[in-house]
Amino acid sequence: MVTTQSYSVTIVGGGLGGLTAALALRQKGLRVTVLEAAPRLGEVGAGIQTAPNASRVLMALGLRPQLEAIRTEPQDQVRRRWQDGRVIALTPLGDRCRREYNAPYWHYHRADLHRTLLDACLDERGPGPVVEVHTDSRVLEIDRSDPARPTAVTATGLRHAGDVLIGADGIRSRVREAMDFPDTLEFSGEMAYRALIPGDKIAADPATRWLVDRFQSTIWFGPDRHLVHYMIRGGEFLNVVAIVPCTPQVAEQWTAPATADEMAEAFSGWDDRVQAMLSKAEGDASAWAMYRHRRDPVWVDGHVALLGDACHAMLPYQAQGASQAMEDAAVLAEELGSVPVTGVGRALVRYVARRARHAGIVQDAALNNMALYHLPDGPEQRDRDERLKQFRGESDVSYDWLWRGTPLQDADAEAFDYPFTSGGI
Repeated sequence: MVTTQSYSVTIVGGGLGGLTAALALRQKGLRVTVLEAAPRLGEVGAGIQTAPNASRVLMALGLRPQLEAIRTEPQDQVRRRWQDGRVIALTPLGDRCRREYNAPYWHYHRADLHRTLLDACLDERGPGPVVEVHTDSRVLEIDRSDPARPTAVTATGLRHAGDVLIGADGIRSRVREAMDFPDTLEFSGEMAYRALIPGDKIAADPATRWLVDRFQSTIWFGPDRHLVHYMIRGGEFLNVVAIVPCTPQVAEQWTAPATADEMAEAFSGWDDRVQAMLSKAEGDASAWAMYRHRRDPVWVDGHVALLGDACHAMLPYQAQGASQAMEDAAVLAEELGSVPVTGVGRALVRYVARRARHAGIVQDAALNNMALYHLPDGPEQRDRDERLKQFRGESDVSYDWLWRGTPLQDADAEAFDYPFTSGGI
């Protein structure tokens, strides 16, 4: 239901969560302004996975044709042993996801997905008022002298007032800090190497050629560390995320450059194919300290609320960080899009009530997976592998619960007809 009177929403943060919220709110008829701290809008050079729960949100925003053009579809999720690469378990994706969960499991280059969302926000032909986007707009303060019109104040002194203010500005959220919400940030003790490896280098080496023969999402399990990789842009790049114990330098700086030799050394003694893969990394490889927010239901105060990593930053062991932010965006738009401006406060409370417990369960599951993924070889590891073979799930959260569940209340938005009728699938 679209509001009977339009009002304004300011979103601090122009990442995937912020832009999904901006587009969803625009389509409800609200006037949206996005404030992004970076000089230019964009995303880092890395891959991203959208499981069916997130794909369903994006499809409901009318993005299916654009997503088809940029997606890569993995056919399986494969779990392998660290020492010899033996397959522990294989979960079919591809057709099965579209058939059983009524939405696809797709991989993207983050920049491609971000551009798709931004273009839709700015498209004058789209429904609702065009989103207003301001870059180089670092928010330092929230002025709530008028509680019904929270004002974001930028580093340059510009003031952006609106009827609602949403903090979608990431794990180190300035909005969260300015609102004096509880400090729930915790360090995991681990870091993630991230790299994009050219697909032609992977295809040219007999040791890694198998990675392009069939697109899969692969997880290697080993003591104290694990490795995830999958193809994006139809095989143009292999996206690699390698989790290892964090170095003091990265823990202090949050992020630092990395080299192929450094990554390969971190997986010394693993299957030779892992070494062959990591040795091909080039360019912008990096290491990122892994932080998370403790589960926390305090996301709203008056006409100000948080979204995505600002309120429920989670470790990447469920591949759900961006997906849960997209679910936030869908629920936020449903609640704000169904009330006049006088109902904003109650709508935000309902938004948190619908999302905090669900996102919290995913946060906890990701944390539990950290230990589960990194078990030393022994009885616990063998029990885990046996459970994975039987598809009883990785932690307390099953894929069936995670992927089949939807935050949407609009039945029409969920009623997609799969398999796709257009080409490429």
